[in-house]
Amino acid sequence: MQHKKRSLSDERSRNPAVDDYDFFARCLQAYGESDLYADIETWRIEDNPYRRPLRPHVFKDLNFQKPLAREELLTSASLTACRTLLTIYESDFVLLPRRDLASKRADMDEFYGRRAQVLGAIVRPWLESYLFGFLDDAISTSGRWTLSSMSEYFESFIAEERRRSDGSMATAILTSEYPQHAARTCLVQLASDFLLESSAMGRNVGGSYGPLQSEMFKILIDELGYGVHRTRHSSLYEGTMESVGLASTPHTYWQFYLTSSLLLNNYYNYVCRNHGRFFRYIGALFQAETTFIEMCRRMADTLRKVFGPGVDVRYFQEHAHINQHRSRMVFDRMILPAVEMFGEGIIPDIVRGFEEGKLLAGIAKQDYLDQVAWSDSSAHWKLLAPAIHRNIEHSREKPKVQRFIEPRGELSVTHVHDGDALCFIQSGILRFVTGHERSVLLHAGEGTVIRRNRLHGALIESEECTYDIHSIGDYEQWLS
Repeated sequence: MQHKKRSLSDERSRNPAVDDYDFFARCLQAYGESDLYADIETWRIEDNPYRRPLRPHVFKDLNFQKPLAREELLTSASLTACRTLLTIYESDFVLLPRRDLASKRADMDEFYGRRAQVLGAIVRPWLESYLFGFLDDAISTSGRWTLSSMSEYFESFIAEERRRSDGSMATAILTSEYPQHAARTCLVQLASDFLLESSAMGRNVGGSYGPLQSEMFKILIDELGYGVHRTRHSSLYEGTMESVGLASTPHTYWQFYLTSSLLLNNYYNYVCRNHGRFFRYIGALFQAETTFIEMCRRMADTLRKVFGPGVDVRYFQEHAHINQHRSRMVFDRMILPAVEMFGEGIIPDIVRGFEEGKLLAGIAKQDYLDQVAWSDSSAHWKLLAPAIHRNIEHSREKPKVQRFIEPRGELSVTHVHDGDALCFIQSGILRFVTGHERSVLLHAGEGTVIRRNRLHGALIESEECTYDIHSIGDYEQWLS
């Protein structure tokens, strides 16, 4: 009796769920059905690392089948995917509240429960492809890479970093109409990663890969303060947050993380969780360790100028110092030995990770600058609203509009629009929120322009409020 061999394609055909988008979509919606991810009625999440609003009611309207293009990274769908993916990744970490675990134990059990783990395992690869598939086209590492050409490439980068004078973030903070808000906004963005610092890296210390593993562990234990809790880097960052009046529990400001901040945080989990991307990770790690040196120097100086001598800048002082050593450490003791051990065939992966990290960090910086500038200009955008609304009313071809009638206390979880929009109040009072403790009050007959990709939310402050959201595309076309 003959037995027919089964080919790989036959095996794949027996596992249609791997490529079945409808199956993924059903699992995503089921994942979002947890009360942990429902909308909340407060802007902050107080000491509960398991509850995070994902706006799951929009899951059914979004299509995650085709990867995002470079110009789509800050869209509404991207924000939703980023929030969801980070939630899935962090279910791998030990997250405990600082106090009153008993009242949160049910949340903990659900966050780490079998249902969440199974659904998350199915959803995660689809969201990864959706968010990071664009990197295949955005980054090219073609050509013949050798140990010599790679070393020359990275050495020139190190030299350029020493000469760089890009102080755009510091300038944005110091020249902001509200510099303390701009500084706190920056610290909130960094908090998405820094309060759990080294968690993604910790995914790579297990296994067996020789001397490189020991070098990786040295970096990790430095992040962890060599076992002294008060000197671990996340503890230092908690001190910075508290010294400027911010809460230091992880994800208190979940609603105010920009899409790009979440995307960058997700990227490091993305390249660390799948160990086939290990060489990409050490390239990205080298890029981060090197560029962080000057950024930390500037941030320490900027925070002192904004908040005075009482601000705790130990986190940034420590990194401005130690990262000079760690940049060389990653290059000399990890990258060079890795190429010597495994051959020049891994160089494109290392360079790719380096370039990916640089690209995503640049996107995050610009997103932050745009958010601060938009928030600072709230009076300007409010002033434009009546004229735009009149032009819409007199136009033959009116933009799409949604009307909302909401009661006092109704909170719209922060989100973004993919094009410019006009929020216009028909009756009542609405507080339009553009950041943590930044908002503008809108009464009947008033409104504001919501720029595309800008994070915002709303809170009703009258017994009832009726307001319209007009999808106007480019706001400038409605000014004439």
